[in-house]
Amino acid sequence: MFWIVDNGSSQRGQAAIDRLTARYPNAVMVHTPVHASWTNQIEIFFSIVQRKVVTPNDFTDLDQIQDRLTAFEHRCNQTARPFRWKFTRTDLDDLLARIERHELKEPGPQSGHHHQPVAA
Repeated sequence: MFWIVDNGSSQRGQAAIDRLTARYPNAVMVHTPVHASWTNQIEIFFSIVQRKVVTPNDFTDLDQIQDRLTAFEHRCNQTARPFRWKFTRTDLDDLLARIERHELKEPGPQSGHHHQPVAA
């Protein structure tokens, strides 16, 4: 049995291997590459779900959550495209400009934080 794990502190070293094999003698711990962990992909997906589906947290019952998650899953499957993995300096400038415009349009508790675009 192979256990695929990331490189978090609880899965590193001989102690982690010993802990796993003490419980599951036929287990083999396999680490994902340090900078390419599959858990990063999972974290990205659930971050999107958090922002686009379950926020605001205004559900009246579990059926409503299930319906919204199912609708989101269907929409994602219909419009799926690969993630764009590179983030350039221009992308950063554009993002910071959008944040600045948003903060100026909707002043609130964070409106005092103004970001300056990075000079090219």
